Amino acid sequence: MDYRDEVFLSVAENLSFTKAAEELFISQPAVTKHIKELENKLQTTLFERKGNRVYLTRAGKTAYQHLKEIKKRYREMEFQLGQLNNTLTGTLRLGASSTISQYVIPTVIAAFYKRYPDINIYLYNGNSFEMEQKLLNDEIDMALVENASSHSNLKYVEFLPDEIVAVAGTNSPAARKKQIAINDLKEIPLVVREKGSGTLEVINRELTKHKLSPDSMNIVMHLGSTESIKNFLTEFDGVALVSEKSINKELELKKLKRITIKGFSINRYFRMAFRHGHTAHLLEIFSDFLLNYNF
Repeated sequence: MDYRDEVFLSVAENLSFTKAAEELFISQPAVTKHIKELENKLQTTLFERKGNRVYLTRAGKTAYQHLKEIKKRYREMEFQLGQLNNTLTGTLRLGASSTISQYVIPTVIAAFYKRYPDINIYLYNGNSFEMEQKLLNDEIDMALVENASSHSNLKYVEFLPDEIVAVAGTNSPAARKKQIAINDLKEIPLVVREKGSGTLEVINRELTKHKLSPDSMNIVMHLGSTESIKNFLTEFDGVALVSEKSINKELELKKLKRITIKGFSINRYFRMAFRHGHTAHLLEIFSDFLLNYNF
């Protein structure tokens, strides 16, 4: 693909010349120059400004649809040419929910890179809902999510079991208790992930199964990442509900203490999500690698 096409796709997906410049590691004037050159080549206007915002024109939307498909075909061509040369090449765009991107997938990607060094991997992160939207918009090739719900336009494959557990800072009054009852969560101050988080969705679903309303819990704070929750716990007298995969280091260093909730557990699976239809060969190779990885 022409580099101007790559610049156009970046601006179109970010709807921002500034963000495209940051993503491509070039200056904003360079982005503007490439877009103007492409518009001159196509003899049409691709973007329009309304106030401080940028929008695709009708021609821009048409160009975006075709260039996205061309880019997809180009990546598939790179992969198949690599197979002919007995090397695997190409680009893989992964999106992962916050917990998976921080605590699960980095070691997998490192091992995959060691085996296939000519494959370029880009990792995007956010909450599960955001990653599903990126997948539906064809901005990524696969989403790794931790939610329990499923989008009808996506297919899912489980790859790793996980448990959401209660933890407290070691200096917290809650840490002195060996065990609490589920109804204690109505009284003990609680910090959880933000709305849209797969972790929060799973927690709410499990509470509902026990005929407890999530609104009845004493939730005092919603935070946007597990790291921020763990840091918050050092000066917090309550409890957090987080993935067991995220707290190994803190438990070893005795910064956090795990608390048992009698008769209550929250188990789930991390899942791969794909769009329906043909799955590219490179994506099949990575998903097989992930399914067989020794966590």
